Amino acid sequence: MGDEESSLNDEPGSTRTPGAWFLPSPWRETRVAVVVPTYNEAGNLGELAERIFALDLPNLRLIIADDDSPDGTGALADDLAKHANEERDERMVVLHRTVKEGIGRAHIAGMRAALERGDDYVVQMDGDLSHRPEYIPHLLGTILATQAGVVIGSRYVVGGSLSTQWGRHRRLLSRFAGLYVNTILNLGIRDPTGGFKIWHRDALEGIDLTAIRSDGYSFQVEMNHRCKQLGRSIVEMPIHFEERNAGSSKISLAVQFESMLTPFALRFRRR
Repeated sequence: MGDEESSLNDEPGSTRTPGAWFLPSPWRETRVAVVVPTYNEAGNLGELAERIFALDLPNLRLIIADDDSPDGTGALADDLAKHANEERDERMVVLHRTVKEGIGRAHIAGMRAALERGDDYVVQMDGDLSHRPEYIPHLLGTILATQAGVVIGSRYVVGGSLSTQWGRHRRLLSRFAGLYVNTILNLGIRDPTGGFKIWHRDALEGIDLTAIRSDGYSFQVEMNHRCKQLGRSIVEMPIHFEERNAGSSKISLAVQFESMLTPFALRFRRR
């Protein structure tokens, strides 16, 4: 994406973030919420919020769904929100969840908060800076142009890439997970487990978030499956996936086990 991306960022007099697309009006005024689940992300949250708010999207809202992080992530989020909301009411919303229920439950809480506030598009991304915030205008522009139900920031379409810090074992495991899911559910998605997405409001309402059963990273698979069942299109656009900036991975053995069972449960569940 190098030459194309550079040309999109060189308009004279622009104040937008380097690496981010420039969206013309009225696209740039779209009401979009960015939902970020957090658990022990105090080392990343400040930079993440700064980069998100630097985007040239005046009606963007950041929603943090924190699962009672013991490292003070929730308190840091409150402090960041206090300053962000001086510029615009509810520019940043912090949801304090009292128990650690997993990334899927946190995403749903954030998505519901976005829908309740009238946001038209909802971005979901990780809080560890593995997803570049500068891709958010790319995602928004793509879904506005295609009117897809969801656009996935994909590591495995042409132009997508992974951090060089990913070893061979992690690469093979990720590729196998995608093949496994597509073999069982026939989603036709190159990166069905990817967690950097933007959803159309209508697609989220049609899915019925209260009906989602899976958690952990199988949440991504179930959401894609339900979107396809609605008959809504799923589009992938290339991203570069970074290694996490700070902290440690939250993928437990239980999460991996659930991820193995979920595609079968979705395939054979009664309608």
